[in-house]
Amino acid sequence: MSSADSGYSAYFTVDTSEVLLVALYLRDCAGLQGTGLPSLPPLQPAVRRAETRQLTKRVGGRATLRVEWEAWWHTLLAHRVGAAVLPLPPDFEALDGMAALKALLRAHFGTAMAWAAERCAEYALRVGSRGADSMDRLLARIIQECELELGRPARPFTLEVVELPLVGQRAWWVEPDKLLMCQDLFDDEVSFRSYVEPVIRALV
Repeated sequence: MSSADSGYSAYFTVDTSEVLLVALYLRDCAGLQGTGLPSLPPLQPAVRRAETRQLTKRVGGRATLRVEWEAWWHTLLAHRVGAAVLPLPPDFEALDGMAALKALLRAHFGTAMAWAAERCAEYALRVGSRGADSMDRLLARIIQECELELGRPARPFTLEVVELPLVGQRAWWVEPDKLLMCQDLFDDEVSFRSYVEPVIRALV
């Protein structure tokens, strides 16, 4: 994980998230695209769709699975993503009360974890190839530009930037302190700034 400080009380982190990767893998595996807020695009590389009817028919079916996934996603984004707990076998206690979601994770835990581990490894290589602190430097520069524009130091704030392997080049601000971002967005500084600068300006 990388982090930076503007020199005032502005603090941000930039990383990916194994827990969010597993959650999104399950979403795409179950064909639940469009579920949850914010509604994120599909993962890339694409996840193979699995049949979930037999897994969930005794615990509420597809409708219940969708509700439970949305509830889990909301919980993950309601707290610091970097501190999120990955549900682990055999009991997947982090998903207590979510029988349909537990059934899905139990059936696909190995493949979900392997997929997430591959993406995390790819992310580490991506960060290394572009310079370990290159996004940090750009974020710090944007903060400094806003400070100059406003004529004052930034107000104290934190921002957790979470990069994810999603189709497209965009970002989603989850107020008050999270920015979910397609990994490819940073490759286009103009597009990157178009999403990030309004968020920084609102926080600063």
